[in-house]
Amino acid sequence: MPIHEKSLIRPENLETHENLVIDGIDVSGDWSTFIRSRVVTDYNEDLQDEIAALPGGEYIHRCWQCGSCTNSCTVNAENPDFNPRYWIYLIRMGMESELVRDKDIIWQCVSCNKCTSACPRDVVPEGVMKATAHWLEMKGYTEKTNSTVFDEIFTGQVVERGKIEDGEVLMEFLKETKQPLMQDWLVQLVKQMVAGFPVFALLKMGMATVFKPKTSDWSKARDAIKSHIEEEKADARKALGLEPAE
Repeated sequence: MPIHEKSLIRPENLETHENLVIDGIDVSGDWSTFIRSRVVTDYNEDLQDEIAALPGGEYIHRCWQCGSCTNSCTVNAENPDFNPRYWIYLIRMGMESELVRDKDIIWQCVSCNKCTSACPRDVVPEGVMKATAHWLEMKGYTEKTNSTVFDEIFTGQVVERGKIEDGEVLMEFLKETKQPLMQDWLVQLVKQMVAGFPVFALLKMGMATVFKPKTSDWSKARDAIKSHIEEEKADARKALGLEPAE
């Protein structure tokens, strides 16, 4: 491996003896730090191919582990445990169980795309992080994230009507994620809109929320997009070895 990091050794796998003398030499404390041996038995030889089969993960094979993604990462600057380079390494090595141990922070990518700009191999690490988060959801390792819920609502409305109504998307998102509809920031936003927007614009927004207008002649485009999305989902599930969606 080109790079070895402290993060490759979990703290629980380190053992230090406070009082240890070997052949008359005191090796207590850091001098007696050992790494417990381990055996990895659950390699997933298809892990890289599974991530590559999901949108954003297509170029993971190009990574040469330079670490430019992690060095430029906005989230890593705040939380050193957020390490795209390390996770790409685990994926390429097929170390599924090690990857899953970080399932609670992988989804924290903020899509600033600094990693993608810095990457000399066009791996598109931001896309890999999204593909990995999606993979964790599809494999059942994590619950559906709020960003996925929002994406499904937004995409569903665009596909169905060819346009979106912001207010409706927001209300459906709050409802799906079991968040209160009456939130201070939302009330303040509505007050500012009522005070600052022309009456005609407010009426138009209200009418759109009630009557849900569609783009004219949208039905053929809608059916084609739906068919394509279903094919993409079926291909992804097949690549991950999952049963077809019902």
